[in-house]
Amino acid sequence: MNTIKKLMSNRRYLLTSIFSVSFLVLIIILATIIYLVEAKEKINLETNTTAWANSLAHTSVNYLLDNDNNAPRELNTLLKQIITPSFINYIHIYKIDNADVTQYFTGFNKSMYYPSIADKIDQIAPLSTLQYQTDYAELIVNIMHNEQTIGYLYIQSSTKHITDYRRLLYFTGVLLLLLGLALALLLAVVIQRRISKPIATIVGALQTIAQKKDYQARIQPLPIIELDILARNINILLARTEKYLQKKDENHQQALQQNNHLAEKLQARTDALKESNQELLLTLEKLHQFQGQLVETEKMASLGDMVAGIAHEVNTPIGLGITASTLLSDSHSEIKQAFENKTLKSSQLKKFLIQGEENIAIIYRNLERSAQLISSFKKVAVDQSTADNRVFNVKELIEEVMLTLQAKLNEEQVVITIDCPENLVIESKPGPINQILINLILNSIIHGFEHKPAGAINISVMHLSDQLHLCYQDDGEGMDENIKAKVFEPFTTTKRGSGGSGLGLHLVYNLVNQALNGHIEFESSAGQGTTFNVTFPVFLVP
Repeated sequence: MNTIKKLMSNRRYLLTSIFSVSFLVLIIILATIIYLVEAKEKINLETNTTAWANSLAHTSVNYLLDNDNNAPRELNTLLKQIITPSFINYIHIYKIDNADVTQYFTGFNKSMYYPSIADKIDQIAPLSTLQYQTDYAELIVNIMHNEQTIGYLYIQSSTKHITDYRRLLYFTGVLLLLLGLALALLLAVVIQRRISKPIATIVGALQTIAQKKDYQARIQPLPIIELDILARNINILLARTEKYLQKKDENHQQALQQNNHLAEKLQARTDALKESNQELLLTLEKLHQFQGQLVETEKMASLGDMVAGIAHEVNTPIGLGITASTLLSDSHSEIKQAFENKTLKSSQLKKFLIQGEENIAIIYRNLERSAQLISSFKKVAVDQSTADNRVFNVKELIEEVMLTLQAKLNEEQVVITIDCPENLVIESKPGPINQILINLILNSIIHGFEHKPAGAINISVMHLSDQLHLCYQDDGEGMDENIKAKVFEPFTTTKRGSGGSGLGLHLVYNLVNQALNGHIEFESSAGQGTTFNVTFPVFLVP
């Protein structure tokens, strides 16, 4: 046995030595090549990024000096035309105004589906030199005019092509390494055959024995002492193997019988498992259908809340109009009776005219208020029932939603502040936006302000880089950590058994991601309120 171990150790030593040396040399060469190529690619990226940043900074000078309100839009259009490299993700142009305050001027996104990023005004100093992040590199250069800084240009370059190139180099390196190792194996085989021909004789004999399963055969004596000892030991092993196989055949028959028995049990359990899986699939399909029905119910519930609110709001002006018309009718009957009896006095007629004018004004104001409420409700109801694109004013849309929920807001003493440009007109889908706002407001009322006598909600809207950013913030109770992790999942609610379906925010998430093709994020802490940030692509209408 010691002789066999020694022989195997020598053969393994030969192969290991050749493999180790070849592997080490190839690794060093490939690592050096990859390092040099990757360094060159980074230098090229830095050079191109700096060159484009300086060129775009020079191009932006005239637009920053131009006081025309259309300058940002014109510069944005120019950036979309001239920026052709695929490695540029974002461009921000910042302008220094007369008060030496740096403000965002315009920008460029690689794609309208790229989410807008925050400005980098507070990072101008650190980014004055190229900084590498995980998937991109950042740089800020000065925009100069007459040796004075009039603004800054922020550029973000993707390093994805370097990563892809590195992967290609790694893949090529692995192939070359495998090819080198294959050649080393070929070399080892050639050497081994030349120095180990007697060993090949033993191997050939053993292969013949193994193929024919003739364990009665024996290896003839060899001229080399060590190999002759090995051959005799192999002959002894063959004799023992012959006896062992005879015993193994007997055990094999017993094992076959046991395996057949186990196979029958396994088949029976497999059939039972298939039936159970089929039942589970049917149950899951029913749950999906039920979930879809609940989502539609949640949509109609929000419309139902609006109907109740509008009914309450419309009831007041109509009631006042009826009262005023009744008083006008009574006064008219008195004047008519006095006229017919010829007892009409000038003071009585004057009083009738004054009261009549007041009652007509009351009737007109309240009917106009009712018409306004009904018109707003019709717009919101139509918007909720359709998902088609149309052109609309964002602030007017939000105010219409607020008007339909005014009764609920007054009842809960909730104050809503809207921060939105008056002339922001876009082309998008007002229906999903309506449903998002209504569900967020009702969610704040039901959950955020449950234990508060009054609440405040702030809705901020901003258009940036062909995207609309809607920030919804309340000062309610916030969310616990165990709810935050699954807030957008269906049937997640803290009002289980108290009227909460757990589909409100799930519906909001689906509307943002599927209907508006955007994304939603939120921040919340217990006792600190909740903030939802919704961003989705829109078309700005001039």
